[in-house]
Parts: sequence; structure tokens; C-alpha cells
Amino acid sequence: MENEVLKTVKGTKDFMPQEQMQRNWIRRTLEAVFETYGCKPLETPMLQHYELLASKYGGGDEILKEVYRLNDQGDRELGLRYDLTVPLTKVVGMNPEMRMPFKRYEIGKVFRDGPVKTGRLREFIQCDVDIVGTTSVLAEAELLSMAFEAFKRLGLDVYIEVNNRKLLSGVLQELGVPVERAGDVMLSLDKLEKIGVDGVRDDLRERNVEESLVLAITSFLQEGVITLDLLKERFTSPLVQEGIRELREMLAYVTGAGVAGELRFSPFLARGLGIYTGIVYEIFLQDGSMTSSIGSGGRYDQIIGRLLDDGREYPAVGISFGLDVILAALANRNTEEQRAADVLVIPLGTEASSLGLANRLRESGIRVELELTGRRLKKALDYANKEGFAFALIYGENEVNSGQVVVRDMREGTEQPVPLELVEKWLSDKLSG
Repeated sequence: MENEVLKTVKGTKDFMPQEQMQRNWIRRTLEAVFETYGCKPLETPMLQHYELLASKYGGGDEILKEVYRLNDQGDRELGLRYDLTVPLTKVVGMNPEMRMPFKRYEIGKVFRDGPVKTGRLREFIQCDVDIVGTTSVLAEAELLSMAFEAFKRLGLDVYIEVNNRKLLSGVLQELGVPVERAGDVMLSLDKLEKIGVDGVRDDLRERNVEESLVLAITSFLQEGVITLDLLKERFTSPLVQEGIRELREMLAYVTGAGVAGELRFSPFLARGLGIYTGIVYEIFLQDGSMTSSIGSGGRYDQIIGRLLDDGREYPAVGISFGLDVILAALANRNTEEQRAADVLVIPLGTEASSLGLANRLRESGIRVELELTGRRLKKALDYANKEGFAFALIYGENEVNSGQVVVRDMREGTEQPVPLELVEKWLSDKLSG
């Protein structure tokens, strides 16, 4: 009979060492980029008051259905965080003296009790950067610059689709779409690339959008390629014009700075209907090996103010990277396998001396594992080979007496004695080369 206790909870996963080392590398790479952009680290509790989580800025009942709820021994109603933005809002509200703009990054687990499918678990990691306290679209330009740099370091070639919610909302208003139907229409338009104009027409009808609006929208879509210049000429509303101005200003910052990366205007990109208020963006792989986005974000000038309700304004813009989807993208490439250590020290009756040698190497920054089981040399070398060590150091009584250590290059299958006092430099040079 199967042991129920030894089952992994549905929607969670054990990440074994090789996979977890890759995840750690992704995390360290992102952290390094975030910090070069002057972002400060923040860590917030996974446990939050349910009342705060329930005050979601537009996610509504759909999000609340996925919140893990619990009560502590004091009968306080709590929940596991489902994103990193609500905890950020709490931090901003609890620290009114905070200097603005506040640039923070947080990498941490979030939880959603939703459907489980490939690439989507119930416990997953978000990697977020947010800038609170500025309305300048220079902040968006910096986040997009940062995104291109991050994926360059990760070895992934990406492009970023951009739009502005003001622009999209203004276009729909001029086409006669009432505010209360804008959300449904945006959801249909977001599918245009996948289902085409006829598919959008059918989808709008399924959503019971008035036929006059369906005809107006599809007629507009059939006019051809939609560019910023076309929209500027065709639509006169202040919302459309302001959205175009912000996009062009942001694009000018990015191109003027010489940022290497492709930005594509996507006129129907909407993202979180109740969240974003300005420029929005989604990141995709250039080779199309994954159809889902591997990062996204945008400007949300009203969320924090709504949640805190303290009469102040908190303009904000953010970007989020999916660690697990990045891991999946890297799995499709021949990336170098990560290893926990580069060197295995094998003692042959010299356990204390070998521990001392291992510690000397560690102090110089070399990652070292000490053979602990007393295996015979042949089996120890077989272990080193299977675990992917670059070098094995054989250290017996003869080596101690001669002041040398035998270094075996596991990749080339060669051995040579190296003077003990030179072994740190010898290994460092080889590993860095």
C-alpha cells in the first residue's frame, strides 16, 4: 500500500540538487542585475492578514478563491501571500518616512490554490522589481533596460511587447465601447494574434457585446497594420494622445540610451484589467520555443493609494520575472550543467590533513567537497566522474611526505603532482580559464 505521507502535496514540487542549483544560479544572476540598477532588497512575510489580502486591487473574487486561508492559535484570520505587491503596499504604508522613489526587489515564494498545469504550480517563486514614488516614464525605460540586461546574462534572446492602457482605453471609448464593457472587449482583442479578426468577432458576440460595437471594432481591425502614427491621426481623445506621448517618450529614452533589445508596439496588449494605468509590457523568447511570456509588468499609479486610503498618491511601476518559466526556457537549451563543487579531495589515510587541505582551498574561494566515506581510490574517482567534478585531489601519506598533491583532471583523464604551496593558484587558474 502506498504511503500517503510520502506524497508531495498537489501543486508543489521537490527540486532535486541539479535543478535547484540551476534555480539558484538564475536567482543570483537576477539579484546581481537588480543591484547594479540600485534596487534595494526586501523580504516580506509569506503569512499576511487575510483582511489585507482580501483588499486586492482589482483581482476580486477570482483571486480570493485561490488564497490559502488559515487561523493561528490566537484565532487571527491569516492567509499565504499570492503575490509580492500587496506586501509591498503594507511596507510602504507602515513606513511613511520612506524616501522616494523607493526601488526595491524581492524574490520569494507565493501561493495560489488554483488549477495545476504544466509550468504552473500552486507554490512558485516571483522575482519582482518595483519603483514607488515617480510618475516619470524614465522609470519604465530603466526597468525595460534592466530586463534586457537580465536576459542577456541568462543567455536568453528576448523581445518586449509594449502598450499603454490609456491609449487602449481611449481608442475603445472613441469606438463607442462603454466603460462597463471595456474589460470584455480588451480580453477579446488580446486574442487577436491567435484567433484573427473573425475569431475576435465571434468572441465578442459570445460575450454578448452589442452588434453595433462588434461591427465598429472589427471594421477598425480590418483597416490594416495599426501604428502609433495611425492612432495619433485617427483618434483625438486626450487619453489616446497622452498614451502615445508616454510611449514615444519611453521609447526615445530606451533607444537614446543605446539599449540593445527589440521593443514591439502591441496595440491590444492590456494585462491586469483592474491594475495597470499606463504603460504595460510583456517579455517573450525570440525563438518562440515558449508561447507564454517569461516576464511582464507595467505602471500602476492607483493601487497603493487605494489600498492605504490615506489621501496620498503613490505612483508606481514594476516588472516581474517568472523563475520557473525561465528555468523551463533554459531547459530547452544546451546550458552548462551546474555543480555544487569543483574539486573533490580524496584522503588516503590522511583524513585530518585532507580536511585541512580542503579548508585551505575553500578559504581561497574554491568550492570543495571532501570524500567522507572511505571509498577506495577507484570508487572515489568514479564518484567524482559521475558528479561532474572538474578535479580530484589525491592526498595520501606519500603526498604528505613529499609536500605535493596529485591532481587528476576529470575532464581530460590526466594526472600530475602539484606542490602543496602552489595548489590553490594552480586550481584557481585552471577553473577560471
